[in-house]
Parts: sequence; structure tokens; C-alpha cells
Amino acid sequence: MRLLLVEDERELAGLLKAGLKAAGFTVDHVASIADAEAALAAESYDIAVLDLRLPDGDGLDLLRRRRAAGLAIPVLILTARDSLSDRVKGLEQGGDDYVLKPFHIDEVVARLRALLRRPNQALGIDVVIGNLALNTMNLVVTVDDVPLPLSRRELGLLELFMRRAGRVLTKETIERALYGFNEELESNAVEVLLHRLRRKLAGAGATPAIHTLRGIGYLMDDAP
Repeated sequence: MRLLLVEDERELAGLLKAGLKAAGFTVDHVASIADAEAALAAESYDIAVLDLRLPDGDGLDLLRRRRAAGLAIPVLILTARDSLSDRVKGLEQGGDDYVLKPFHIDEVVARLRALLRRPNQALGIDVVIGNLALNTMNLVVTVDDVPLPLSRRELGLLELFMRRAGRVLTKETIERALYGFNEELESNAVEVLLHRLRRKLAGAGATPAIHTLRGIGYLMDDAP
């Protein structure tokens, strides 16, 4: 899941970014409305975390504009504004949930996962293909009910393929989903990651396979 974090407090942003990455999110961090506008225009995100008090304006103004322009992803609002009227206003302007500062990172992660489980997001807790299952709440992968240990990046790649089983994913799509825009990566980073994931899935006896379509991309399906 690729997430946009809009937060100008450097220390808080660093803590959030570390916690969200540990929870399996790919995080792009910006610290202003202008940079958030640019990020949303350039990239596709699954969810966003938005602070309201930003150096170049109110985050609610950004949210209202982007909703009017068709932004459909869930948005979790972070703020120190604790009055009922402020919370109602945030939800009316397009926020999907509210977390008041100070907060614990576990609460933020839990609320984000709850937003991603809403029916209109089509993101359930368990994703199952053949004998391969991924629980997106606790990030546990099993093959025939036996746990399969994976790295954070391997988990992200597997979830990407499982949620889009039967559909072709280009290398560029995978890079955008798994790597933040400030991350440097080798030209063969996706191929190396795919090789590791394929080896682990095959070694565990998983029936789904990831196929390479030369010149096009990659596709996961369940072997007969």
C-alpha cells in the first residue's frame, strides 16, 4: 500500500514514517500543501495521512480541492484541534477519519487498516489465492496454513500481485507502488525482489505463480 504523509513537524513525521514503514506501507512524505498537490498529481496513492496546520495553509483547503477534483482515496486527518465542531468540519470537507494529537502509532496504523477494509475500497483482511493466504492486518503469509516468513518489501510485492491477480503489472507500476519518490534503487531492483519472492513461494509449495511476460510485465495466477 502506497501512502502519502503530509506533515510539517519533522520529528513527528520521522516517527510516523518509520512506524508506517514497519507496518508495511510505502511512504512518501511531504511537508506542505504545495508539495502534497504535486505528489497527488504525479503519483497514485492508496491512502493519505493529512495534518491540518501546514506552513502554507490549512490542510482542509487542500482536502476540499482534491475531493472536488475527484480524489477518491481514504484520508486520515491528524490534528491537535479537539473540538467537536472541528472534527465535524474535517469529516464534512472530505476526511474519512480523525486522530487527535498526541497519538500512538499503533492507533494510526489500526485506523488506516480499518479505512482500507471499507467495502468501497475492496480491501479485505484476508486475501487468498489457491493455497496462498495473506492476512493484511497482522501481515502474516501462509501456504497451506503454514507461515511463510517474508521481508517487508517482499510482503508489499506479494500483496500487490495478490490484489491484482490475473492482471498484468508493469515494472514501472511495481516501482511506483513499492518505492518512495526519495528512494534510490538499482535498475534491476524489481527483478531481484521478484526472484527472491518467487524462490520463497516455490520453496513453500505455493500454487500461485508469478509469470514474466517479456516486454509487457508480470502476472500472478493460480496454477491448475
